[in-house]
Amino acid sequence: MWFVYILQSELDKRYYYGFTERDPLERLKEHNDGKSLYTKKFRPWKIVWYAAFLSKKKAQDFEAYLKGNSGYAFSRKRLI
Repeated sequence: MWFVYILQSELDKRYYYGFTERDPLERLKEHNDGKSLYTKKFRPWKIVWYAAFLSKKKAQDFEAYLKGNSGYAFSRKRLI
């Protein structure tokens, strides 16, 4: 199973979109432990939304959609 997730920085309220095959809570711990280069400087993070997908491609496609203009607007209006 694959997960797409949205994190919010408790430092400056910015959002981060990602996907993983592991438990989203384990991935959150990695972000908060500074193991991700981009998210390291905006710690701590909290999960504000996640969803499970049966295929890697569908998860990657949805993550890419959320990172685009219309997906960004959709996530702000419907997910967070």
